[in-house]
Amino acid sequence: MTAVQDTKRKTTWKAWGETHPGRERDNNEDRVLCETGRGIFVVADGMGGEAAGEVAAEQAVHSIKKRLHQKTGTAARRIREAIAGANNEIYRLAERNPQWRGMACVVTAAVIEGGVLHIGHVGDSRLYKILDGRIRKITSDHSPVGLREDAGELTEAEAKIHPRRNEVFRDVGSQPHQPDDEGFIDYVQIPFESAAAIILCSDGLSDMLTSDEMLRTVVACAGRPRDSVRRLIEKANDAGGKDNIAAIVIEADGFAAARAGTAP
Repeated sequence: MTAVQDTKRKTTWKAWGETHPGRERDNNEDRVLCETGRGIFVVADGMGGEAAGEVAAEQAVHSIKKRLHQKTGTAARRIREAIAGANNEIYRLAERNPQWRGMACVVTAAVIEGGVLHIGHVGDSRLYKILDGRIRKITSDHSPVGLREDAGELTEAEAKIHPRRNEVFRDVGSQPHQPDDEGFIDYVQIPFESAAAIILCSDGLSDMLTSDEMLRTVVACAGRPRDSVRRLIEKANDAGGKDNIAAIVIEADGFAAARAGTAP
């Protein structure tokens, strides 16, 4: 958890990421990549049952890491090619191995560059931004329930208990894709202010905790992203821990100083 500086904008940050199997599952199909020094962060949540989900998530993180380490192209291009490359490799593995047929994962990836957070997203893992004592969900869930929640047809509480909450209509791995295919990767870029914090997580966290609970936890642990992540996971398990849990918290340099006057 080393503080790192973005030389273009002189923003520094520190981060931590972990996964946990939860209270009800023996295997863990969630994977995280938390490369603080490079400003590269990924949450992958596997699907497919037995070992297949774990294979898909592991392959996604490996493929995305490999492409993002190559500095060719813009951040947006690298993210799109990284996720598409992971998608196609997972698809090829499943085609060659009958026991992995149907495996896939959902992915949220973020890269810090030039004072900007570049985000690539497929599925229902999430990225939140905390600034000025408020939390905002940046990504949109690619699910029937997520669409209704984003449209205001369901409250956050209603969406969390909806019987279709775990269905997704986009994933990484179930069919071949090109980086620019319509209806595949959502790419978003947002400012990464010196007083901001970011949460990336799987639905094992967001299904257990409200966004306000996440906000209060990260604010209470400001300056200690490792403590934030471990407390988020602990709270998700205390709430039931019904799924695997993945969380990454990234704090910009001024977040801890700013939080004293903005705590909810």
